[in-house]
Amino acid sequence: MNEVQLEVAKAYPNDSGRGIARLDPDTLLHLKLSPGDIIEIEGSDTTAAKVWRADRQDWNTDTVRIDGFTRQNADVGIGERVKIRKAEANKAEQLVLAPPEEASVQFGSDAAGMVKRQIMKRPVAQRDIVPVMSSTNHPFMRSPGQAIPLIAVETEPEGVVLITEDTDVELREEPISGFESRGAGITYEDIGGLRNEIQRVREMVELPMKHPQIFKKLGIEPPQGVLLHGPPGTGKTLLAKAVANETSASFFSIAGPEIISKYYGESEQQLREIFEDASEESPAIIFIDELDSIAPKREDVTGEVERRVVAQLLTMMDGLESRGQVIVIGATNRVDSVDPALRRPGRFDREIEIGVPDESGREEILQIHTRGMPLSDDVNLSTLADETHGFVGADIESLTKEAAMKALRRYLPEIDLDEEDIPPSLIDRMIIKRGDFQGALNEVDPSAMREVLVELPKITWDDVGGLNDPKSQVQESIEWPMNSPERFERLGISPPSGVLLYGPPGTGKTLMAKAVANETNANFISVRGPQLLSKWVGESEKAIRQTFRKGRQVSPTVIFFDELDSLAPNRGGEVGTNVSERVVNQLLTELDGLEQMEEVMVIAATNRPDMIDPALIRSGRFDRLVYIGEPELEGRKQIFQIHTDDTPLAPDVSLRELAELTNGYVGSDIESICREAAIEALRDDPETEDVEMRHFRKAMESVRPTITDDIRGYYEQIEDRFRGGQDMVEQQGERIGFQ
Repeated sequence: MNEVQLEVAKAYPNDSGRGIARLDPDTLLHLKLSPGDIIEIEGSDTTAAKVWRADRQDWNTDTVRIDGFTRQNADVGIGERVKIRKAEANKAEQLVLAPPEEASVQFGSDAAGMVKRQIMKRPVAQRDIVPVMSSTNHPFMRSPGQAIPLIAVETEPEGVVLITEDTDVELREEPISGFESRGAGITYEDIGGLRNEIQRVREMVELPMKHPQIFKKLGIEPPQGVLLHGPPGTGKTLLAKAVANETSASFFSIAGPEIISKYYGESEQQLREIFEDASEESPAIIFIDELDSIAPKREDVTGEVERRVVAQLLTMMDGLESRGQVIVIGATNRVDSVDPALRRPGRFDREIEIGVPDESGREEILQIHTRGMPLSDDVNLSTLADETHGFVGADIESLTKEAAMKALRRYLPEIDLDEEDIPPSLIDRMIIKRGDFQGALNEVDPSAMREVLVELPKITWDDVGGLNDPKSQVQESIEWPMNSPERFERLGISPPSGVLLYGPPGTGKTLMAKAVANETNANFISVRGPQLLSKWVGESEKAIRQTFRKGRQVSPTVIFFDELDSLAPNRGGEVGTNVSERVVNQLLTELDGLEQMEEVMVIAATNRPDMIDPALIRSGRFDRLVYIGEPELEGRKQIFQIHTDDTPLAPDVSLRELAELTNGYVGSDIESICREAAIEALRDDPETEDVEMRHFRKAMESVRPTITDDIRGYYEQIEDRFRGGQDMVEQQGERIGFQ
């Protein structure tokens, strides 16, 4: 008999519940199979699946990709080996399906036909779980996108059979006993973007449970506990559930606050009981969610109960009695609040950070959540993954739900809510379009950014007139490292940490920062200097620390400090509370401290660079100083063009002439001139259709230029000073004086 031995890997997100196995082309050739054929998969049990070809990255890896249901049918786990051979499948005459023991399901009138349509052309063996996807128009509801496990109680003839048009499918409502472990729990296919983390948790949890002899041979104790930590919504609890389901271990869940009791000694007793139950039913997993709520740092807690609970947990985790095959998984999003005694080897041996997913992780999560959705052809998940920086799994789930609700609103006018049944033709027509996802993106923000998210105006480089030289400098410093970091790696250099834009008021510094954030497609955190300052000691520094921490969590991020001189003035000149000195120190340590900045770029803007503490303007902190001065003639013409884009101009208006007349005017002045000219035209004639040249001349009389000779001289001196190396900047402030 021609057969091969392959290692089991998890299925692609879209394959879950479809009963297919993916093999590489060489294996297909060797077994003389073509896509669509039926194979037998033999682990501890034997089941069947339909063969499809694997993606290129899996070629020559000796793996077979099957989903959680097929793995349960063959009774194998990920990483174990199975035998695979071609199967001869007979056509099924009859198939009887029933739910497993713990599930009770009511079937609607056409349930059998519905199920048959879903499992048409699928191979089924007796005792197999046959997952049926529930969808919105299902006769039995669970949450959409979740598969309902039905068990093949009888097949006629026996062996592997194929469901065809002629098969008689019968559904029984009473559950079948003896199949309680075969439920539709959460499998690894339901977790996206955590490939390495799943691998590490499996080494810790599955190996000791399934093969304790390995650890005996190596002469070591198996690991005792895993602590999962990371921002909320990244999938910590989900991962613990999947591990418990895939290892078929008993699962005990402790939700922190539930075990705390007002009676003396009762909280500890409940903890002890859970551990005792787990060791009786081993192998078992005890999962403690929100660990920081029941095991906070003992020195920070005033209540006696919490201290005793922590102490009890410590003794349970490495007390005198051996725990046997009981593994503790803890989850928290405040890992620094957990008592340090728990975080040592022997208690929680491994700390695994479940972070914000990267782009390919987000795409995988999107595939999982859109599995049961009727998507139109214009929905491109990889583009969506690119647009959702900083989104965690929970945010992506809420995004897909929101998109579905938007689609539903389109069809609501056609639905008569008083009628019992919605016509099937309408339900079949429902699809979710790209526009629905775009609308949902405007409403769902990444949860880690909720407090600091700024709605970004859609400003592009085209909206920034003139300033060609500064524009290219900023693009080199910010856009290049973010959009093509490989160039910097190739030359072995690291990108600049920060960019300081300085220049007279109104020249477009803030506008430029907005354009950068928009063009790099990064998350944008805007910090206006004075808003961080607080009257409480330590609060201002904490605000800066949190801003940078948020930025690192949801990178790539651009952090923009407007009016930097108010936040980081020269140290030593202040009498009293020294708040700004501490703020400057905090900023310095954040900008080039021990923590890696990763993909966090800092831009700051100021029009008083002489007031900024000189330590900030050295290499490694704000290492690019970009002067944004008054626009040249060509730049002024561009700015006029941008601001009169939507204004109907009379034929006699010459933007070139206007640009020549406005020497010393900056961007904001020119914007005022255009607005004043339009108001002047309305003053002349409320019914007017266009704005004439004389209106512009009149407007220029009432708007005076920002740049005077004094200001120009001041900035020229500063620019020379910055260009000639970082001389003592404070001297220059005294010497020049701001006229």
